[in-house]
Amino acid sequence: MTDLLDPILSDVRVDLKEIAALVEPGSRVLDIGCGDGDLLELLTRTRDVDGRGIELSQRGVNDAVARGLSVIQGDADSDLYQYPDQSFDYVILSQTIQATRNTKLVLQEMLRIGRRVIVSLPNFGHYDVRLQLMLRGRMPVSKRLPYSWYDTPNIHFCTIRDFVELSQEVGATVEKALAFNGAAKKLPFNAPWWVWNLIATQAVFLLSGR
Repeated sequence: MTDLLDPILSDVRVDLKEIAALVEPGSRVLDIGCGDGDLLELLTRTRDVDGRGIELSQRGVNDAVARGLSVIQGDADSDLYQYPDQSFDYVILSQTIQATRNTKLVLQEMLRIGRRVIVSLPNFGHYDVRLQLMLRGRMPVSKRLPYSWYDTPNIHFCTIRDFVELSQEVGATVEKALAFNGAAKKLPFNAPWWVWNLIATQAVFLLSGR
């Protein structure tokens, strides 16, 4: 099994490496909104998982299948009911939850079909987002949020604290949380949620049902 620090994988996003490190080797994994399969391929190569993916974009499905991955076209908002209870060890939603229509239901379905759930999300509570809103009076546009308000795929703009509260509402336990700065580096310290909510640009959560 390839180590997560293998130089071949040096161009893989840091948050994807951190997600992969949370997954036990040999697990059965469902990656929702898997895109062209970057994370699934990483998990297959470094954690020897039995990986499956669903992706809304036909182009993403085609690209993932071309890489030898088991990916089907599907919609997180409408298709998760088809999976049996506890049918995966991990269900992952990476940088996608803000683009779902019925976010609470999606998270509940993930907790139903997975023994553990991993969610990564951009943090719209970061201080530069707040500053742009305060000083410019406009929805922020940046390298991390490159879309204008009228064409963004992000439907629900949530913060780290918002997600923590949603997790509590659906009865999930936060087993582990990681926060990242603007350079996509993991913050090397633990802090109260309000601190991470202010200084982190994104976060990764490992959840389990109660």
